[in-house]
Amino acid sequence: MRWLTILSAIALLAYPLAVYYGLSRWGLGAVAGLLVVLFLLRIIAGNQTRLPELKYIAWLSGGAGIVLALLGSLFKQEGWFTFYPVIVNTLMLGLFSASLWQKQTLIERFARLQEPELPASGIRYTRTVTKVWCVFFIINGSIALTTCFMTLEVWTLYNGLISYLFAGSLFIGEWFVRQWVKRKQEQ
Repeated sequence: MRWLTILSAIALLAYPLAVYYGLSRWGLGAVAGLLVVLFLLRIIAGNQTRLPELKYIAWLSGGAGIVLALLGSLFKQEGWFTFYPVIVNTLMLGLFSASLWQKQTLIERFARLQEPELPASGIRYTRTVTKVWCVFFIINGSIALTTCFMTLEVWTLYNGLISYLFAGSLFIGEWFVRQWVKRKQEQ
């Protein structure tokens, strides 16, 4: 079933491009049907994860995607499809921010998968990184929402490329900062 998780992840990453390409080639009904299948795969694949929060995100995002696809098909309006990235950012913001009120943040749990005996400084660092990701999801979700009211080309460019570049830059930048912080603490 691991292949299902990989297929689901690829489909979600390609979502904006699939919507753009599918609407211009196959039409609204075909895209809605394909998306419903992909979101069902997302829900099924989400059951494979070890972290319950990620399972809930898979269920909620998959369910929301199905609802958006059905609404788009029912009302014959492609605009419904564009709100999916907004929903995903909102769900991720909810997940990350909720973990700030728990004993361990989500980032700390991820870190403990590699380093089970995380020092106190590492715990503080992961809490800060969680806050940074929360700010990212607010900004990215706000921009994604703004693009919902622009042309499909602009929406696709931002949600299918630029937002991934921003997320990747934050991920890579955080890795470099983490290495610097670790070296500094070891000295």
